Amino acid sequence: MPHDTASLADTTPAPASTSADELHTLSTGLDRLQAQQDQRRSHLRDGFAKALPPVVLLVVLLVAWQLYVVLAQPRPDIAPGPLQVAGAFADAWESGRLQEAVLTSLERGVVGFLIAIAVGTPLGLLLAEWKPLRRAAGPLISGLQVLPSVAWVPAAIIWFGLSDATVYFVVLMGAIPSIVNGLLSGVDQVPPQLRRVGTVLGASRWQLATSVVLPAALPGYVAGLKQGWAFSWRSLMAAEIIAVGGSIGFGLGSMLQQSRELADLAGVLGTILLILAIGILIELLLFGPLERRMLRSRGLALGGAR
Repeated sequence: MPHDTASLADTTPAPASTSADELHTLSTGLDRLQAQQDQRRSHLRDGFAKALPPVVLLVVLLVAWQLYVVLAQPRPDIAPGPLQVAGAFADAWESGRLQEAVLTSLERGVVGFLIAIAVGTPLGLLLAEWKPLRRAAGPLISGLQVLPSVAWVPAAIIWFGLSDATVYFVVLMGAIPSIVNGLLSGVDQVPPQLRRVGTVLGASRWQLATSVVLPAALPGYVAGLKQGWAFSWRSLMAAEIIAVGGSIGFGLGSMLQQSRELADLAGVLGTILLILAIGILIELLLFGPLERRMLRSRGLALGGAR
């Protein structure tokens, strides 16, 4: 009889609470999966909603441009139409000039911008933490920022010759002041209480600058990086247009200058549109998402931290 009782105990069903826990776990997992899918769909809808207006405006402008060419029938060498510009793109692609120019300019722009970040960030922190140096060098940095970067091209050619060093020098002189001023602007907005807390916790001056001040100044710093990239790209084009020949590679600025020398207005307009498109794409794909994510993480944008 005791044996039968044990057998019955072994075959007794598991408590109902165990099944309820399993069902709750499964339900929670399904809810989380559904929430992730909804979030992905929301991101896709947001991205589509943001991309649609510029695309629609671009199509409208192209249609208006083509209608003007069809109705007014201007001289093709004075006012080429979109189809002629597309033909110039096709010719440049077939010859390989388009791919070479885009890759060369992107490489120079990215490398020069990264060097500018490596130089401008510690320089900005140094000026922010050392007030006498900032009072002395601050006006000079601001003056360099408003100085047209094309003004550096003749001096750079004399110093470095027709080489890539000339292009990189002009890019750095255009980008570094913007990065420094952006960081300084962000540092000026850091609450003094954060510095006091870091000092009370025993942070050294370097730790205070890198672990407290720099993260708190991130919005201004990112704005400076964004502006620094814009100045980098503009400076690069100016240098490539003027400094042609020697060991300097073939970039978009060189392609623009070559089309001008050949009086190829369709090629000129096509290159201008390509330079503009690359700048817009980098803004949309890099700086825009970075800025939005940073603002959301700080609770400064709609949607809260994610």
